[in-house]
Amino acid sequence: MTKIKINLNADLGESYGAWKMGDDLNMLNIVNSANLACGFHAGDPLIMRNTIRLAKKSQVSIGAHPSYPDLQGFGRRVLNLSLEEIQAVVIYQIGALQAIANSENYSVTHIKIHGALSNQACINQDMARAISQAIYSVDRNLILLAPACSQLESEGRIAGLPIALEIFADRTYESDGQLTSRSIPGAIIHEPLECLKHIKNMLEKGGIVSTNGHLIKTPIHSICVHGDNPNSVKSAQLIHDYLAEYYQLVSLADLFPKHKH
Repeated sequence: MTKIKINLNADLGESYGAWKMGDDLNMLNIVNSANLACGFHAGDPLIMRNTIRLAKKSQVSIGAHPSYPDLQGFGRRVLNLSLEEIQAVVIYQIGALQAIANSENYSVTHIKIHGALSNQACINQDMARAISQAIYSVDRNLILLAPACSQLESEGRIAGLPIALEIFADRTYESDGQLTSRSIPGAIIHEPLECLKHIKNMLEKGGIVSTNGHLIKTPIHSICVHGDNPNSVKSAQLIHDYLAEYYQLVSLADLFPKHKH
């Protein structure tokens, strides 16, 4: 029987200057796709270049990970930007990663919004629409890696972007399908075996399962492991091994072969 295709991704390239974040080298030996910081919440031109080189060597597809311009807050603070400003910062960050990728003869194949900008766009239709239109204006073939059951999913489809739906291995969910706020104890799952249990539960039930057991049915195309958690490599490896047994692990680009760059 043909296995269902699924993707495993991680947010990487989040070091900055002398400040180191995560274990990108080992994560890139596990995941199929990487979402790279573009300098606004983390990452700098040299980090971006070196991470692209590592991803290319590991044959991991790369995506831009745009955020609010918030280095001090790691992109997790809400900024009061207009929709036009939001579009501009998203376009700017995509372009920065594309330029460096082009210089390395590699392609940016997808976009995943980061942190507070993503959280807001998941519930704010106008923001989701502005971001989706911004991505489309750069390249209509860029895959939008969107949280399942979000406004980003629905507005991305309306804009005409290819959509891959994502769930998080290391974050819990509320009954409306949105992520539990990081300010709430237990919102972040640190233990690798608990991350695996969390993912298995959602895959087996076919949707997002909230902290109170509520199920929201949804297709699941990709699973994210955040690269900034201390146990992220262990969690990613456990999830990879489980998925490899029951699914066909592929890059996001391979989920949409007609959109491959």
